[in-house]
Amino acid sequence: MKKLYKSERNRMISGVCGGVADYFGIDPTLVRVGTVVIGLLMGGGFPMGIAYIVCSCILPNESQVKGGGD
Repeated sequence: MKKLYKSERNRMISGVCGGVADYFGIDPTLVRVGTVVIGLLMGGGFPMGIAYIVCSCILPNESQVKGGGD
């Protein structure tokens, strides 16, 4: 079963977009560009920024999911 996590390899800020890209098996750059475009179309990026911060706080790190470490 696939799990969503923050990437520790493909991280620019906190690894949320890298983790989403790993989950769907696509290039992290496409996820980042898509996030910016959708954010700008949805009211100047504020709602997407809040969603990114929330995901950054609640998603586990890659090592916690794959390595089993706490």
